[in-house]
Amino acid sequence: MSDTQFESATVRASSGAYERLRLLMEHRTIAMVGLSADPMRPSHFAAIYMLAAGYDIIPVNPRYAGGEILGQRVYGSLAEIDRPVGIVDAFRRTEEMPALAEQAIAIGAQVFWMQLGIRSAEAARIARAGGLDVVEDRCVKIEHARFFGGLNLIGMNTGVITARRRLP
Repeated sequence: MSDTQFESATVRASSGAYERLRLLMEHRTIAMVGLSADPMRPSHFAAIYMLAAGYDIIPVNPRYAGGEILGQRVYGSLAEIDRPVGIVDAFRRTEEMPALAEQAIAIGAQVFWMQLGIRSAEAARIARAGGLDVVEDRCVKIEHARFFGGLNLIGMNTGVITARRRLP
């Protein structure tokens, strides 16, 4: 990688609140890598929430490839997806992130998003060098709820003592 490419890759920051809001507003198709069919798994709940919010969710999980999760066709890998993807949302182990970042670049995704608890400097460097925006250690569901007023609907401790909603 040339010095110019390295500088532009390191300057590009996507983890600020405004940037996360922009990404969620601009990109409506999310490939969820590691999406589980188990309704008790965080990935499953995130997918339900994002589907309800109007996003196009593409499940990616080799275990369920060819089947369906939440009424959506499941792909075995990112390379198998047959339509454009805005965000690759990775629910996988940290050590898998660099390879997933490369795959996200290969399919022309615009954003590489690593879920809560996942940080990978190597994957972030690869994704940014490939022109992708990068978010680490954040949940798309929680971020969407934070920006669009749904935190109280997803079981987050919002500090509100009552369940009564205020009227406008």
